[in-house]
Amino acid sequence: MEVSCNAVPDDPHAVLAAALDAYVAIDASGRVVSWNPAAERTFGFSYADACGRTVEELIIPARYRAAHRAGLARLAANEPGRVLGQRLQLFALHRDGHEFPVELTLTATDERDGRMFHAFAHDVTAAQRASQFLAVESAVARGLAEADSSATAAARVVEALGVRMEWPVVELWLVDERRQLLCCEARYVERGRNIGHFAVDEMEPGMGLPGRVFLHNRAHWIPDLAQDSRSVRSRAAARAGLHLATGVPICAAEQSLGALCVYGDHVEETDEGVMALLSGVAAQLGQYLDRRRAEELAIELARTKDEFLTLVTHELRNPLSVIMATASLAEEELDTLSLEDQRGYLRTISRSAQRLSVLAEDLLDLGRLESGHLGMRPEPTDLSAIVGAAVQAHAGLAEAKALTVNVLVPPEVPLYADPHRLRQVADNLLSNAIKYTPSGGTVTVSVNTGPTDQVTWTVADTGIGIPLADRPRMFRRFYRASTAVDKRIPGTGLGLVITRAIIERHHGTIDLADGHTPGTKFVIQLPTKPPPSPE
Repeated sequence: MEVSCNAVPDDPHAVLAAALDAYVAIDASGRVVSWNPAAERTFGFSYADACGRTVEELIIPARYRAAHRAGLARLAANEPGRVLGQRLQLFALHRDGHEFPVELTLTATDERDGRMFHAFAHDVTAAQRASQFLAVESAVARGLAEADSSATAAARVVEALGVRMEWPVVELWLVDERRQLLCCEARYVERGRNIGHFAVDEMEPGMGLPGRVFLHNRAHWIPDLAQDSRSVRSRAAARAGLHLATGVPICAAEQSLGALCVYGDHVEETDEGVMALLSGVAAQLGQYLDRRRAEELAIELARTKDEFLTLVTHELRNPLSVIMATASLAEEELDTLSLEDQRGYLRTISRSAQRLSVLAEDLLDLGRLESGHLGMRPEPTDLSAIVGAAVQAHAGLAEAKALTVNVLVPPEVPLYADPHRLRQVADNLLSNAIKYTPSGGTVTVSVNTGPTDQVTWTVADTGIGIPLADRPRMFRRFYRASTAVDKRIPGTGLGLVITRAIIERHHGTIDLADGHTPGTKFVIQLPTKPPPSPE
């Protein structure tokens, strides 16, 4: 049996219709004359939509259109060029507005109606992403290996994802366990993009994409933020031209540490490859953070041990030495001491014993704090009365140093709190202000109420101040500012730790005011009403 072979199939249109690659034919003016089903799938336009329209308006990104017109004119004039018959990698535009990479070959034929150009193209997004994935994994591994801190590691991770994957915005969020807030540790934004109100630095668990990822400890994919009505931030993202959003949890030892979130500028359905990449990066980052925190904890424990030994050496030994020396002297001279001398010795012993008692109580409070047993008994109380009593109790110490104490407090400031614990706060802050302010200085205590259910309580002084370098560590146990250590002013480094714990147990905040010189200013924010009961 003899089989005949034809140079071309009987129906070349059937072959083009069955082709897996997109086939687009245009005339010398750039108008579409042929558009196969694969082209419909690739570019999103049907044959009816595409036929007769210029290929420029359909699938050429705006920034390339001038070059396309110039190139087409040269080819139509039969001028020599380097694109015919070559395998080219270009960016094309989809009907939904997003750009994607294509690989194509272009040929030309001379027909009765003039020159025709034929392009065969296929989407190479998957292949390009595979290459990008490898580049990201390599960059992340190198960045984590070279990072000398968690902040540096976070910055390198978001940059690797943003630059290598061409995502316009990448964020890394970590939980602040003390405040129970998510904080943006690092953010990458592509050059020239203004994200406006989308750029926030703190978020409550459960709020927005990072909050939902963290709270539920699972990945989320939002194809189009414009359709996500659950979050105000999603609407801000849509206004910034962001559509796709996806996030994965960052975990270590089955504990959620935060969220890694990326944002794209086009609508995209769930891509399992992208999710796998982000999950892998998040796992690497979780391991790094876990290891880094273990190292930092070991350093912190060693430092705490040294600081505790210093505390024992000075704050325990000195009062004990005074007590022992005074008692010994009194015993030796008891027969010759007058009644007034004996009372003087007893007062010296009593002051040192009181100093030890305060230290013991602070250590006990610290233990209760760290075990979660720092008791609170809130009740309707008056902050003005608490502040007034504390000022009165410290009046003698202030007078001894000729300090001016200004009290700017309303007659009554009702709030729901533990009066004993707030008195402890007032005593700690006032005693510090008096202790660290030189003779003739000023201490100012003020309480202000506003239209909201918040009260602002400040304690300011004109004392030795706290250097900027010391401020991040001022609420760490046993830590003392370098100015206090240099001037050999006694202290335990426990008062501020306990003060902050008490304020936070009242759902308030305490901070050091910036730019207050000379001296120091502590600012406390407290709610005046009890927190709502859980349903």
